[in-house]
Amino acid sequence: PATDPQKPLRLMGTALAGKPYNGRVGTGECVRIMTGAVIPDGADTVAMQEHVRVEKGSVFVGSRHRCGDHIRRRGDDLTLGKIVLTAGRRLTPADLGLLASLGVCEVKVCRRPRIAFFSTGDELCPLGSPLEKGQIYDSNRYTLFGLLNRLGVEILDLGIVRDRREDLRMAFTSAAQAADAVITSGGVSVGEADFVREVLNNVGQVAFWKIAMKPGKPFAFGRVGTALFFGLPGNPVSVMATFHYFVQPALRRLAGELSKPPLRLRARCLEPLKKHPGRIDFQRGVIETGQAGELVVRSTGNQGSHILSSMSCANCFIILPLESGDVAPDMWVEVEPFVTLE
Repeated sequence: PATDPQKPLRLMGTALAGKPYNGRVGTGECVRIMTGAVIPDGADTVAMQEHVRVEKGSVFVGSRHRCGDHIRRRGDDLTLGKIVLTAGRRLTPADLGLLASLGVCEVKVCRRPRIAFFSTGDELCPLGSPLEKGQIYDSNRYTLFGLLNRLGVEILDLGIVRDRREDLRMAFTSAAQAADAVITSGGVSVGEADFVREVLNNVGQVAFWKIAMKPGKPFAFGRVGTALFFGLPGNPVSVMATFHYFVQPALRRLAGELSKPPLRLRARCLEPLKKHPGRIDFQRGVIETGQAGELVVRSTGNQGSHILSSMSCANCFIILPLESGDVAPDMWVEVEPFVTLE
């Protein structure tokens, strides 16, 4: 169409979304078009109605328009033959919309893994019951339920199993028969009543036990029958740390998802941190943007593995390497945001 504001275009009709204009636009002609409508034959540019003037069926278009303006072309998003989604990817809301936009109503996916879990310990008290002397509420099971729920797996909550060899043996056997993986919390340390590792050696196998990390040293991994086994420590922060770094990647892989490195950033530490060489330390921190625009991080306080509030208040792990020592204020440290825990 002409772009000379002094030469009017003749308005030939209207193109609506879902109801195209069936004629052809010739020289000196134009069609009013609504968002989402098909561009009529012969037209190659859309001028926004705010930038035109209409007088008695004639349309005056300004000169500041380029050929192809405001047109979404076929194949803009995906061209013919381009891969839409690759195998090993967890489907996101955007992925579902993308498939729907292509008219794809079914895709092949992996079955959701079935995960059985239970807590161990005579000291554990279920919620809703009054605490007796020496008892604590079983918080780990609720933490694990939340973590597993966010992974989208099938969850089998087997409750609390007491510190008795036969009870543990029966729990392991029934869990392994019903699930693809078994997760326990507690009972993997070196106490006289910590029977999980002993019983597991009888009904399954332990691949490794104890890892050089803090919190989470007494972590065990193995198999019970065909099911994977993850023996998490009893302390609540240790449960979350070992789940994040060992259980979660394994369950994602079990679900068919390909592994990818976690997001890690550098941040300036605002306060001193205590650290003894010999283990990787995953301290809980709060990362935010400093006054100068850089990333800064501060500790959540007491870093004991029993301080569950340190995880509730945190939004990242501060990762201190194996042989590193104390951290002084203003030193740069590596942090890992809780993007996969949220």
